[in-house]
This record gives sequence, structure tokens and C-alpha cells, in this order.
Amino acid sequence: MFIDEAEIELFGGRGGNGCAGMRREKFEPHGGPDGGDGGDGGSVYLQAVEGVDTLLDMVSKHHWHAGHGDHGSGKKKDGRRGEDLTIRLPPGTLVYDCTTGLLVADLTPAGRKVLIAAGGKGGRGNVHFMNSVRQAPDFAEPGKPGHSRRVKLQLRLIADVGLIGMPNAGKSTLLSRLSAARPKIADYPFTTLKPQLGIAELDADRRLVMADIPGLIEGAHAGAGLGQDFLRHIERTRVLIHLVDILPLDGKKPIDAYLAIREELFRYSPRLAGKPEILIANKMDLTGAAEALDELRYGLPGKHILAVSAATGTGLRPLLELVWQLVQRSPKSEAFVERPPVILPVESPGGGGKGHAIDETHHVTGKDAAESADMSADDAQLAAEVAAMKADDIRKGKYYKKAKPKSD
Repeated sequence: MFIDEAEIELFGGRGGNGCAGMRREKFEPHGGPDGGDGGDGGSVYLQAVEGVDTLLDMVSKHHWHAGHGDHGSGKKKDGRRGEDLTIRLPPGTLVYDCTTGLLVADLTPAGRKVLIAAGGKGGRGNVHFMNSVRQAPDFAEPGKPGHSRRVKLQLRLIADVGLIGMPNAGKSTLLSRLSAARPKIADYPFTTLKPQLGIAELDADRRLVMADIPGLIEGAHAGAGLGQDFLRHIERTRVLIHLVDILPLDGKKPIDAYLAIREELFRYSPRLAGKPEILIANKMDLTGAAEALDELRYGLPGKHILAVSAATGTGLRPLLELVWQLVQRSPKSEAFVERPPVILPVESPGGGGKGHAIDETHHVTGKDAAESADMSADDAQLAAEVAAMKADDIRKGKYYKKAKPKSD
């Protein structure tokens, strides 16, 4: 099943608590604190993996959790770090933050790995709070909760060539003749209900990846038919092949069908409409096709129109050569612009303190926001430690040497 949209919630692992242990061993009468640190929580990563072509797994599972860090223990033993979680996604997946609506990551090309929800930091053991005055601290630092984020995943296929046109223009037939893909072909509109990918081989060293999307109709840019759901799949293509049925069964003129699709492309995205285009008059094996082609060329003066028959294979080899040359001259599609995520403090479950702010993605900096958030988090942490010290001084006052009064 082809699924190209999903919403999931990601949870970084919680950091383990620090240990407030005391050293008690034979022949060591004074002992002392020996609590270890808690392990950091695991983080959640998203990775583009070649061979994964759908978001089906994201629909069946909505919540994804990284491992929690283990608690620290005595003898200054630190807890084990939580296990990271890496979610495999198709190349070309866009990741949006549901809270802000901003694009967090564009998983292009295959192999790209992005940190999306960082794990919480482990708490420090009581050995870190010992000093010359407070020699037996009986408290430790709790672990910080991991960052959580709800994201929307949107797949946009990566292909060299996109096939567009009205329903029943012959796109699926053309894809089946040029590649090993076997899309559904029938003599009624909207046979294709999901995008299809195929690889056309000119020879051993030259290959083209083609994407066939469901037929477009007027109003597709606004959601009519299946257009809006699948137009985004040709945004990454370098060249568009625009198929026109030279003798449509509904009696509509080919030029009207061509201009209607061009209008929909422009309204959806002027950038998409500006991509290099090859106009193809398909079904030239039908009686009366030559006269209809002359009329189309008359209505589009100066426009190069290639005549082919996908059913019989006429003109397909010259088409492939032309497409290959145009693809080589066209620049690769640029990655979508990614914006820094909003840096939010992580609330501790007890309700009082704020944790550290996290800049989750490795490819965005957000330096100024992160520095200011970290400063406020450090101030809060310092205030909590000072309060704990004062409380501990009161409880442990009998263990401390009192200052002798000065003699006159």
C-alpha cells in the first residue's frame, strides 16, 4: 500500500537519576559519598534509507520511544546510556513540526540522518556536590526528561522525469513501454490512483527514473480530483513530459487540455510550472491523428511537439534520447528550505524546574536561541543547587566544625 503522509510522536529517553550512595567499607571509617551519575537518555533519529518507498509503518504505529538511561549506583558507577532509536524513512521525506508548522528536515539524499528528539541528560551523583564544608551530601540530581515532538511526514518522490497530463492521456502505457513498471492500464479515467515509479534504461550506463502521477483535471491545484495530493511528487523532478491525447474520447480539443494542465501547474507552484517540459502528442496510431496534430501545432506556434504512440512504440527511442539530453542540461532539484525549530525548555515532571533547551537537528544551528536558553537553564539549575546546599547545611550542621570565636 502506498502511503505518503503520516503524523507520529517522538519521545527521547529520560536520563537516569544520579545516586546518593555512601561508601561503607571495612577499615574505611570515614567513608564518604560515592554515588555515580545517571546515564543519558537515548535520542530519536530519522534516516533516509534506499529501498524504503512508503510511510506505511508510520501509519500503523504513532508513538516512538527511545531507551531510558539507567540510574547511577554506588562505588561511583555511572548508569548505562539509553539506546538510540533510528526510524527508517523513504528518501525525499519532508519532516514538519506540528506545533510550529515549520519544515525541520528534508531527508534527501538517501543516507541522511537527522537528530529529531534528543534524550534527557542523566543526573549527577552526590560526589559532585561534595566540598570542604559539605562533606556528606545525601542528595543527588534527578535525570532530565527527553525531548518530545509531534511531526508530520510528507513523502515527495525523487525522480528525473515526471509524467503529467489529463486522465486517459496514456501516461501509464508510456511508463510500461519505457520501463519495467507495470501500472494498471484500462480504457477509463483515473485508472492510476497512486504515483508509480519506473526506471528507463537507454543503455548500460544511462538510466532515467520516471514518476507517473494520477491524471490531473481542472481545479487540481485546489484539491479537485487526485491532483493536489500527488502534484507534490513531481516537484523534485528535473524534466516534465506532458502527454496530450491527440484524439480524446470526450471530444475536447488537445490544445484546451494542454492549456488547462499548464494553468493548474502554475497555480499550484510557479516553480514547478517553470521546469523544462517536453510536449508529446500521444496515440498517433489512431485514424485522424495527423490532422489533429497539425491543428495542435497551429494553435501552439513555436512549440516543439513530439509525435509518439505509446501503444505501438512509435517514436519512443527518440523521446528517450531527447529526455536524457534535457535531464543532463537541467540542474538537480534543490533541497527544500529547512528552518531552525523553536527551542522550548523541557519541563520536569515535578513541576518546578526547567531542563536544558535542545537544538535537535544537526543541520540547523539556532545558535543564539540555544545559548540564551542554556543560560536560563543553567541559572535555574544553579539556584536549585544553592537551595539544596543550604538545606543540607542545616541538616548536617552537627557534622561540621564550628568556627572558633575570635579572642579580643
